Amino acid sequence: MSNTASPDPEMLRQLLEPLLEDFTYWFDRAQKLLANERITFLTEVEQQNLLAQVENALKEVSAATSLFRATGHQIGVDMAAMKPWHKLLMECQSVGMRYYRNQSN
Repeated sequence: MSNTASPDPEMLRQLLEPLLEDFTYWFDRAQKLLANERITFLTEVEQQNLLAQVENALKEVSAATSLFRATGHQIGVDMAAMKPWHKLLMECQSVGMRYYRNQSN
């Protein structure tokens, strides 16, 4: 016998929708920075690799968002899928903060 209850679509929507929107927003910002600016403290290869990771994460988040909406908010996203997104987002935040700090000096 399982104690697993069906997920509440409204609760999933309230929790997951803003989180997916945040991932999309921040990855989009990182993508624009990495695609349009030369990040001098990264090698060109490092910058291109980071950009590729961000673009891949944007696709993954978009797919998860589409599935979430297509199912009427009946499914969630596994934490194991979100963990790499969060790690990448923290890396991009660090790069962005350092880039803008260097720009202001």
